[in-house]
Amino acid sequence: MNQPTTHVSQTETAQVRWEHFPHQADMGVRGIGPTKEAAFEQAAMALTAVITNPESVRPVEAVSITCDAPDDELLLVDWLNALVYEMATRNMLFGRFAVQIHDHRLQATAWGEPVDVARHQPAVEVKGATYTALSVKEEQEPEGCWIAQCVVDV
Repeated sequence: MNQPTTHVSQTETAQVRWEHFPHQADMGVRGIGPTKEAAFEQAAMALTAVITNPESVRPVEAVSITCDAPDDELLLVDWLNALVYEMATRNMLFGRFAVQIHDHRLQATAWGEPVDVARHQPAVEVKGATYTALSVKEEQEPEGCWIAQCVVDV
């Protein structure tokens, strides 16, 4: 069985990271962080990493995103699909995220830049986030971290 591909940012601790996990022809994205917000930010980073190396995306332009959903799982899908929509309509990639969540309402800023095919070398187009393997939960081990994950359609 394939193991998840894990990325720990140079500036972050091992408690804040993103992963890809295999799922048939699609790709799983997983964000891990000390808070629900951090896990959502890292899930967004994993989404970007399906397309390109997030470290190659400069935070040139800020885009505000707001989502509402009845629960955390649906909020994650709405958040990732909002990012897919913004990437497609603005022809942008995002590499930095700031998320706030209050009562299943997400307010976020995504920073990125227009796609530069030569520099970003986009691998695939993400069509959207799905309900497959969808989960947002707080784990007690290690040290009470949040995990936000789902499969994205590529």
